[in-house]
Amino acid sequence: MRETDGSGISSVEAALAARLGELRVERGWSLDELARRSGLSRSTLSRLERGELSPTAAQLGRLCTVHERTMSRLLLEVEEQPPQLVPAGRQTVWRDEASGFVRRSVSPPHPGLRAEIVEGVLDAGAVIAYGNPPVPGLEQHIWVLEGTLHLTVDATVHTAGPGDCLRFRLRGPSRFHCPGPDRVRYALMIVAP
Repeated sequence: MRETDGSGISSVEAALAARLGELRVERGWSLDELARRSGLSRSTLSRLERGELSPTAAQLGRLCTVHERTMSRLLLEVEEQPPQLVPAGRQTVWRDEASGFVRRSVSPPHPGLRAEIVEGVLDAGAVIAYGNPPVPGLEQHIWVLEGTLHLTVDATVHTAGPGDCLRFRLRGPSRFHCPGPDRVRYALMIVAP
């Protein structure tokens, strides 16, 4: 069930919108400066910060890169201190309906710990592309649980099926593609450098 604040947006979306604005202000950037750095339009950024628009995975990826954060860390910042035990029903789930991407923060980042675990689900035909990693040299391990994943890292396309694991340090663009015919579900372990 999605909790809303009365305006139709979820409490997580509202907190995310506020945090995006805070990050920009903390750096002393205008909307124009953030637009220049992120490649997103000023009007889109304004609407994101006001909670009028929910970010796509690609938009959030660009903003994470500019603010030098993993997506999980950004999502953690909109929640209170995470508990040691994260019951399945309390794990943060973020959906990008436009791209067919669902991201569950299974083991969210925590102060003093360098690793986190994310479950990703891509619908058949879905593509998520990231221009740059949020933190260069980020170590990632992707374990495919169901379906097939085409993952492009360092201009090389890797095809992974159920049980396969791909591990690498992310230094440049990456692209996740589910060729189908079924969705792909994978576990992503992220280890900060």
